Amino acid sequence: MSLFWRIFLLNAVVLIMATALLLGPVTVSTPVLLTEAAVLTGGLGVMLIANGLLLRIGLVPLQRLTRAMTTIDLLRPAERPAVGGRGEVAELITTFNAMLDRLEAERATSAARALSAQESERHRIAQELHDEVGQSLTAVLLELNQAAGHAPPSLREDLHQVRETTRTSLDEIRRIARRLRPGVLEELGLTSALKALTNEFTGATLVVHHRISADLPPLEAETELVLYRVAQEGLTNVARHAAARRAELALTRSPAGVELRVRDDGRGLGDAAEGAGIRGMRERALLIGAELDLGSAPGGGTDVRLTVPVSHRSQ
Repeated sequence: MSLFWRIFLLNAVVLIMATALLLGPVTVSTPVLLTEAAVLTGGLGVMLIANGLLLRIGLVPLQRLTRAMTTIDLLRPAERPAVGGRGEVAELITTFNAMLDRLEAERATSAARALSAQESERHRIAQELHDEVGQSLTAVLLELNQAAGHAPPSLREDLHQVRETTRTSLDEIRRIARRLRPGVLEELGLTSALKALTNEFTGATLVVHHRISADLPPLEAETELVLYRVAQEGLTNVARHAAARRAELALTRSPAGVELRVRDDGRGLGDAAEGAGIRGMRERALLIGAELDLGSAPGGGTDVRLTVPVSHRSQ
């Protein structure tokens, strides 16, 4: 029986009982006697309690659905609200769950297209930096070397300084191109790419250690790219925002697949809202069915954990 008919029938019973009392042999004295007031009050209390219980039982599933609607996040898949109640209530919860499934599938599809376009654009920009800007600066560097050899001593020192500035700019452009397009990932594999990534972020103020298991299962190219990008974004956040002195990148085998962790000893997340970088990591995790968790490291700092399931076919 639907919620509408249950509430309607209970209220109809209440009204019928009240009408029967008024039309029946029950009379009320003037002034009302104490026993008569007690009987009327008791009857009213019973009807109100019965009506309240029915409404409470019938609306509990709707309250659970309301809580789910206010806390749902498409970037953090969670359990669906349990289908409870009867009639329209159960149908509403079922429809809401189906809507969530459709929205998550559509978001995953659109995110996959957007990230694929982003990777293509990164590849194009890196190629142009390497082929156009890099080669132009290399030519400038060679001309500066030649000019410094023929310049008078008074200008030679200035030309040397310009040459070093040009060489530094060329190295920076190559570093940016490597970040945009991780060629080492395509050529040497994920393990070498992650080791190179830790070396790239290691500097005077930050030391990054790596711990990569040797028994990793075979991974698809898309999974390797997601692991690399999440590690890259995690280390970028450490270098820019954490004020950390030490960080660790670990890639180990787990019972379900592989687990990537990026930990540091910095200031931690605090109450800061998630930025575009973290949301980007969550979207990448959804593409491969992985789970991303951000929390506090044991000794302070931030702990980023990406758990990637690996199918038996991949292994």
